[in-house]
Amino acid sequence: MITNDGKPRRAHTSSRQDATEERVSAAEAMRRVIEQLSELLGRAPESVSSLKPTEQGWEADVEVVELERIPETTSVMASYQVVLDPEGKLLAYERGRRYTRAQIDRAEGR
Repeated sequence: MITNDGKPRRAHTSSRQDATEERVSAAEAMRRVIEQLSELLGRAPESVSSLKPTEQGWEADVEVVELERIPETTSVMASYQVVLDPEGKLLAYERGRRYTRAQIDRAEGR
């Protein structure tokens, strides 16, 4: 849509999203989720297993070693679901499943 002065009009933004707010890149979102979750949990995440943009910002699944054991294949891992705003600030996180490092994913319903 064009305004009276000939300039393009920005699409209407929701009240949750400031017009000046920009979405960080996927790489930057990954860096920020690792940094912020490390600070909250007191341990560094092992990996970011998924990252996707949403209307609210970003959602990520992050794998963390919760209990180190010997051998490493018996260490206890946890998968955290993390929500970031468009600027990469952590809004929420929740621990999902726990599993041993050697455990592989199985098809649903088995």
